Amino acid sequence: MRVFSALVIAGVAVLLSIQSQAQMGGRGMMQGGGMMGGSMARHRLVMHNGLPGEYTAKKNPLKTSADNVAAGRAVYVQNCAVCHGPKGAGDGEGGKALNPPPGDLRGLSGMPMASDGFYYWTITEGGAPVKSAMPPYKAVLKEEDVWRLVLFLRTL
Repeated sequence: MRVFSALVIAGVAVLLSIQSQAQMGGRGMMQGGGMMGGSMARHRLVMHNGLPGEYTAKKNPLKTSADNVAAGRAVYVQNCAVCHGPKGAGDGEGGKALNPPPGDLRGLSGMPMASDGFYYWTITEGGAPVKSAMPPYKAVLKEEDVWRLVLFLRTL
């Protein structure tokens, strides 16, 4: 019973924190007050089910370097900024009419689920696993470009 009570209290604290951030327009909040917009469904899916097996152990083979991050930024600008916005806030013109809205990518790398495999899965599979409009990029981007994009996304 004590464990259950502690979990309920912790859950309420998290909800109050999210509500407080939304009211203050805090970082990580999207239009409509939803944490990370469309990313929330993905977050829930991974937290409840884990990543698909082939993505769990994926590690970025590229080193974090100015050249790789700059190349990742170029991939982002060309493929992602239209919906996720120039700074990853989920406020791009192309995403304004989407439901769920594009995720706010700022600060995502600080979340426990944000492994290299999570980023790779998100980019390559797109929105299909969470029924969002994000297109899959596995047939569009070379593997090296996906990994460069991951390096850039970690800087947001």
